[in-house]
Amino acid sequence: MPMYKVRPVHGGPGVLLAEPLPTCMYRLPSVHCGVAAASAPQEEADPSLQALESHQEEILKRLYELKSAVDGLSKMIQTPDADFDVTNIIQADEYSPLTANAADLDSMLGKGYGALKDIVINANPSLPPLSLLVLHSLLCEHYKILSAVHTHSSVKSVPENLLKCFGEQTKKQSRHEYQFGFTLIWKDVPKPQMKFSIQTMCPIEGEGNIARFLFSLFGQKYNAVTSTLIDSWVDTAIFQLKEGSNKEKAAVLRSMNASLGKTPWLVGSELTVADIVAWCALQQTGSSNAIPVNVHKWMKSCENLAPFNSVLRLLK
Repeated sequence: MPMYKVRPVHGGPGVLLAEPLPTCMYRLPSVHCGVAAASAPQEEADPSLQALESHQEEILKRLYELKSAVDGLSKMIQTPDADFDVTNIIQADEYSPLTANAADLDSMLGKGYGALKDIVINANPSLPPLSLLVLHSLLCEHYKILSAVHTHSSVKSVPENLLKCFGEQTKKQSRHEYQFGFTLIWKDVPKPQMKFSIQTMCPIEGEGNIARFLFSLFGQKYNAVTSTLIDSWVDTAIFQLKEGSNKEKAAVLRSMNASLGKTPWLVGSELTVADIVAWCALQQTGSSNAIPVNVHKWMKSCENLAPFNSVLRLLK
């Protein structure tokens, strides 16, 4: 006797047909069901996808070109011919004396609209930025500058020689007769800061960066190789010669000696900001390492110039 009794669900007249079982996992209509379907036009591609594909092909092409260029450079570096001397390139650069050019002060410092443009530098008297003082003296030979030195309330005392680092300002002229102002404020700051537009700019920080800007006021133009070497020497003087260990200083002196054996100045045949920053770094560090012959000769050449000599008197 059955446990459960269920009524049939297919009672009544007629014959119940069995449901056919599937013969595949997914049932899809055939794409080859006739000539009409075979000759039906294909759906057009999305224009955005076509644009993306063409952009991707362009990127891949550029990457391939860059890879070929890098491979060519690596082969050059691995060959002895790659160790070429850039001295010829530097000497081919056209130099002119600092007094021969003039930068467009309006483009460099902004238009004053009648007001005197003033470069304001904050510096710590415990570590005076000597290179900026040298550049100030050089700029005074080139422009009519209204110079001033002040002391911030954050500094208790400043040596007398630093208060008179710009010399005695005896000539009193009206402000409009000067081309721009140069104001040095002795202040308790971690590194030198410079501004020439209080409202529209962030301060330029670091002695090397300020020195680069001040030297650009001479309007000197260099090619890419010379500019790169100048920037490299400035960074080396600040971060290794001035702030580095004794081992780093010795390595820098050897590099300077080798470079000065080929040219009278660090970069070529004319004075650059690299010479100014490097000379000042050597004066402040008082390196215990023996000064090589070429470096010693170069230092004497710097000291024969009046701006360097005036700063040298401040250290005594």
